[in-house]
Amino acid sequence: MVIGGADGCRTGWVICRRDNRGTLDVRVVKTLAEACEGLSVLAVDMPIGFVDVPRPPRACEAEARKLLPGKASSVFPTPCRPALACTTHAEANATSRKLGLGINQQTFHLFPKMREVDDLLRTRPRLKRVVYEAHPELAFARMNGGRPVLSKKRQPDGYAERCRLLAEHGFPCPADRLPGAARDDILDAIAVCRTALLITQGAATRLGPSRVRDSQGLPMNIWY
Repeated sequence: MVIGGADGCRTGWVICRRDNRGTLDVRVVKTLAEACEGLSVLAVDMPIGFVDVPRPPRACEAEARKLLPGKASSVFPTPCRPALACTTHAEANATSRKLGLGINQQTFHLFPKMREVDDLLRTRPRLKRVVYEAHPELAFARMNGGRPVLSKKRQPDGYAERCRLLAEHGFPCPADRLPGAARDDILDAIAVCRTALLITQGAATRLGPSRVRDSQGLPMNIWY
């Protein structure tokens, strides 16, 4: 069984694969479809499933923020589906605001990756049994005894602390540089790869109701 974790980067996706021997392979691929190839489970740091109006938010997001005191801002607000279809921030913000709540620029920058995941799962429904939404800061908190890791991953101390946690849990970081990716992208891909392993073992925690689906039949859960 080969599992994986994926995190978006500026040139595509950082994918961390783990084989039955525990060997990690970290690389950059252009598409999430490519990242899925040959995997039993792929945990991805990107929303799956979208509400039709921005309020209330997805239940899994609200639960995730409560579990990350001091780090709740790392759980970005997921846009509503009508806003996701917009191609400019001004349009997306206006659309979402009319429905109850605007969208910030940081969230809008993630729209292409969100749409990629959404399109993939809607056009290849069998992948709903392979691709799971995860969150790296929840993964690190679990590795840290349930306590959020408050140091910043882009700073030397935060990077070192997360590398230590990964190594202690059998996921040593095999590389700190990849063309087209930042090293914190690498950390996040490895962290959610561990979540994928927990999912296969039946040991992962699910946030959000088990049967909740969006208007397109996609689940709205975060795993860690």
